[in-house]
Amino acid sequence: MKNEGGRMKRTATRRHGDTETGREKLVEHRNRGTLLLILLLSFASGGCTLKASRGGIPTEVDSVIGTVGDDITEGRYEKIYKEAADEWRHDATLEQSNATFATLKNKLGKVQNRALHSATEENNSGGRLAGHSFVVSYKTKFERGEGMETFTLVERNGHWLLAGYFVNSTALN
Repeated sequence: MKNEGGRMKRTATRRHGDTETGREKLVEHRNRGTLLLILLLSFASGGCTLKASRGGIPTEVDSVIGTVGDDITEGRYEKIYKEAADEWRHDATLEQSNATFATLKNKLGKVQNRALHSATEENNSGGRLAGHSFVVSYKTKFERGEGMETFTLVERNGHWLLAGYFVNSTALN
């Protein structure tokens, strides 16, 4: 910058064959640095998340849902109860849990197919589902009706456990 008669005048600093001013180069350099920082932060944060399966659900969570689904189909209700999270056992006794599954099987029949509706990952510091959890909902076709199935899983000691299972269907009325 030069002062000519009380006014500031910008002069261009150019190199041979270069038409940008020094200021424009500084702005471009800062923009590149900011972009690089954003990219590095995105890659770093992505490295801390679970790997997702095709449906956007981590394979560990998807595996537990598959196992629970198989256990429901095969009538292994006691196994589900014993392997579930404390939250499940807090909400129902073994007898209540078994009766609920039996009612679902009698009214709806077996699952014919599931289509992912939504999957929500949460990290809560308190409340009923403190810690890391996934709530996964499916639009499900049963033998005798359709409905929405919702699986709630919590991570405890590095393992995903069933904390809740809910079916909403007009066929249950």
